[in-house]
Amino acid sequence: MTQTHNVDIPPLRWLDPPAGPAVELLDQTRLPAEEIVLSCRDVESLVGAIRRLAVRGAPMLGIAGAFGVALAACRGDDVEAAAGRLAGARPTAVNLGWGTRRALAAYRAALTGPDPAAAALDEARAIAAEDAGASAAIAANGLSLVPPGARILTHCNTGALVSGGEGTAFAVILAAHRAGALARLWVDETRPLLQGARLTSYEARRAGLPYAVLPDSAAASLMAAGEVDMVLLGADRIAADGSVANKVGTYSLAVLAHHHKVPFVVAAPVSTIDFDTPDGAAIVVEHRPSHEVTSYAGIAVAVAGSDAYNPAFDVTPPRLVTAVVTERGVAHPVNAGNLRVLRAGNCAVDDAHRTGRDVLSITAMKR
Repeated sequence: MTQTHNVDIPPLRWLDPPAGPAVELLDQTRLPAEEIVLSCRDVESLVGAIRRLAVRGAPMLGIAGAFGVALAACRGDDVEAAAGRLAGARPTAVNLGWGTRRALAAYRAALTGPDPAAAALDEARAIAAEDAGASAAIAANGLSLVPPGARILTHCNTGALVSGGEGTAFAVILAAHRAGALARLWVDETRPLLQGARLTSYEARRAGLPYAVLPDSAAASLMAAGEVDMVLLGADRIAADGSVANKVGTYSLAVLAHHHKVPFVVAAPVSTIDFDTPDGAAIVVEHRPSHEVTSYAGIAVAVAGSDAYNPAFDVTPPRLVTAVVTERGVAHPVNAGNLRVLRAGNCAVDDAHRTGRDVLSITAMKR
């Protein structure tokens, strides 16, 4: 893996020969202080970048996994083994395995043809393009939920750093800003790795948004003071029943929002809904090393030898989620039936309304 300094580069891009094959990443662990590009020239370096969060966010992990399969194929590596390492690099974000499997399937289907590596690369590029389109549709669908003069609280990071487009929840926030509907963006710092303070503020400042960073523990008093009109954030996996796995701290925000009668909205592409995971109890939550809690930027913040409890995610039950915004529409209330409607597309939405099933509000988009 090589490192170079650059400004204003995409979070991920593919390098063709002679510079490549390589997957080039903007190292998110170094933001906002430094904009450093990593060139991953083999799958092991890409897996390492995924594990240490140099590239992160559910949609972007799906894109990274797909390009990792293409990288292995272009290098002549054992593609099956490489796909297994990529898919297992982080267990909670469902898009990583989803994108990896899609590129692997394209590679397998082309094995009898002249260039299976090109087929895997084409599929990876298609996934990135689809995610850009999904991001724009999520922004349009979510904007309908944002009231005028909204003060929105968000958690972790959901912008262009995690997407082929402008993001998931952050794309909705950008749309609200452009429409003149955003009065204030409240940015949770997002302990312990400060993805909100470091990354969301980085994107908010570049977009010219009116924003302020707050300690995670200040969200309760902010809601109690009536200063939050909506909680809007992303997801790393949504179970078939609507349970939402997202950055740790999300569940506590959902409880607070429910208590203070503040809408709690999740924005994610349909690919983040895992219909093979029945409910929240079946979601595997990644636990990360203690040093991420007991130190920061190499400086100890706890007594030497302290252990730490460090789940990367928590799970919010669907009864606490007001709506799920996807590229195919908005599900409200959040339940298994409404999520299946979104997966099925327009025809199923029409059928649901005709038969009177529990679909209180589904705004359908063309696929």
